[in-house]
Amino acid sequence: MPSLNSDSILSVNNHLRASFSDQSVLILNALGGIDEVEDIILLKKDSTIKSQMKILQLKSAINSKINIAMTELDAVAAEYDCEGERVAQMAYYVDNINSEKNNRVVYYSIVAGALTSIAGAIITNDNVGNVVDIGGGVLGAGLGFATLNPKGKKVEFIHNRNILGDVWKGKLDSDNFPPFVWYMYSEKKFWGNTDNKSMLEHIKERWLKFNFENDLDAANNSVNFNEGGTYLASDLHNRNLMLNQMQSATRTIHQIINYLLLDLDKFVYEYK
Repeated sequence: MPSLNSDSILSVNNHLRASFSDQSVLILNALGGIDEVEDIILLKKDSTIKSQMKILQLKSAINSKINIAMTELDAVAAEYDCEGERVAQMAYYVDNINSEKNNRVVYYSIVAGALTSIAGAIITNDNVGNVVDIGGGVLGAGLGFATLNPKGKKVEFIHNRNILGDVWKGKLDSDNFPPFVWYMYSEKKFWGNTDNKSMLEHIKERWLKFNFENDLDAANNSVNFNEGGTYLASDLHNRNLMLNQMQSATRTIHQIINYLLLDLDKFVYEYK
């Protein structure tokens, strides 16, 4: 993975900051495009057609590296999207099962209440009637309680390749992500914030607060961040939300790279 020592990289390439933003310099370094830019600077001193053609060739080489990076970003975003669709379908399935279960419980509760009313109207013996009323009331209340507090159905969902696990841990222990994509997630200077945090750190804070109600133990032990297991509907909905957030964050990197393309075009155009 490219170096995260951004201050050192910017210091060494300080002369490029007149034409490129700090973010653009860091991306060029990560993609191995600094050498081409240095060659362009030298060729600018020569106004011959040959030099101009060489500059365009070097620019094309940089663009090729950028296109590869964009393709990697698209591939990762597509995986988030596909995984999110699969999880959403599973959540929908479990929700429907739970809904059908609740409907049956409501039906039985209504029947129990109706039978109690009928029995109360038919039975004239006070003691027997009281027993029926109480028994029916308890049965109806029990079914109603089950309706309000369903435990819900569960599904087994195994994912040995867990694209959320590395994000939560904040370190790449697998080959789930291309090095460049992980670098963009990890480098703090790409996210334009004053608290000096990377995208990974911001995402983790958001998940902890809104998905796990600041319960760090629950988050660390969540089925979402390991190899899978038994999922409740709430777990599936949580997973879908987190996948969608990561897809959006990954697509945001496109905009950062677009600024590099703009800087590069201006850099070459100024020569002309």
